[in-house]
Amino acid sequence: MRLVIIGAGFAGMYAALSAARLRDLQGISPEELEIEVVAPQPTLVVRPRLYEPKPETLTAPLLPVLEEIDVRYVQGTAETVDTRSNSVGIVTGGGERRTLPYDRLVLATGSRLFRPDIPGITDHVFAVDQLDDAVTLDRHLHALARQPASAARDTVVVAGGGFTGIEAATEMPARLRTILGDNAAIRVVIVDRNDAIAPDMGAGPRPVIENALRKVGVETRLGAGVASVDAGGVTLASGERIESATVIWAAGMRAAPLTQQIPAERDNSGRLLVDRALRVPGVGGVFATGDAAKAACDDIGNYALMSCQHATRMGAFAGHNAAAELLGVPTIPYHQEAYVTCLDLGDAGALFTRGWDRHVEFVGAEAKKMKQEINTVWIYPPRAQRDVALASADPERVTDL
Repeated sequence: MRLVIIGAGFAGMYAALSAARLRDLQGISPEELEIEVVAPQPTLVVRPRLYEPKPETLTAPLLPVLEEIDVRYVQGTAETVDTRSNSVGIVTGGGERRTLPYDRLVLATGSRLFRPDIPGITDHVFAVDQLDDAVTLDRHLHALARQPASAARDTVVVAGGGFTGIEAATEMPARLRTILGDNAAIRVVIVDRNDAIAPDMGAGPRPVIENALRKVGVETRLGAGVASVDAGGVTLASGERIESATVIWAAGMRAAPLTQQIPAERDNSGRLLVDRALRVPGVGGVFATGDAAKAACDDIGNYALMSCQHATRMGAFAGHNAAAELLGVPTIPYHQEAYVTCLDLGDAGALFTRGWDRHVEFVGAEAKKMKQEINTVWIYPPRAQRDVALASADPERVTDL
């Protein structure tokens, strides 16, 4: 029997850990149930931290953990999924094409930044979505120091006033001061077509966010989206022109394109609709998890968000259930009633909320301490020690806040 997991992000990592845990509990050997993870590199990119400086350091090795739990790593990029022949077509790092058969498949391919059809967006924007994006931005920011001072050099525009945009923007003044010096006329502007900042966060946390933006000196342009981008800056739909050499796109996510090859229903973000076991209905042997899946968290209408908090727990349930089907033991329904947010606000601290109604629990330095613990401890892989790694993947305990 072979369980194949595509993706080594948070969902893929926990799918592998959880499947190996169940295999171990059932006394099944790795030869009887092979578990394989397909990814370009055996590395977890700590994606929630890519708004920070030195993004090249924000990764964690997975191979030692996978080897400890007898999960095979397959280096390559999955290009095709054939659900009729139960096979995955991959391209290895050396360009070789090969086919990998599966008995159960867990699609943990994550998401990608959505770039709409706006003039100049392809050639003139940066991002903090993927590791390469963040490294390119960081190098660009350091290269600004070699340019003469100007409004364009000293101005950063962040398109998107959601979670990612706010974290990128509030971190930016300190990053720029480190690079350009304290005397630079630094300006950071968030642009969003919504009429309020952080529209998904709701009205409760908004005053905290607005106060933090004022404290760190971040401006906002709300109710006016980006009309075009060029090498010198952005033009807004309102007609306003903002001179900037650094435009960061942080507006919207879509499931990775591989989900399009699964003959099943998807939502507007390209996520596959799944049942409570995280199976893709009507497609035998296929599970979807993390940002590739739209899954109900409870029975009152809340659905998992595109976040590592949801991806880790969803991954654990998907891996467990895919293995459970192969081993003939009951699956367990995914649920995630507890939900918190911890939003980094740069030098203004952070904001910690609990519940789907975003009740504010901590702000400022206290929330910042929690954010730093989340970012540097909680979301990293477990130790490469078999018992510790397997124990970390109990689906009922993963991200149980």
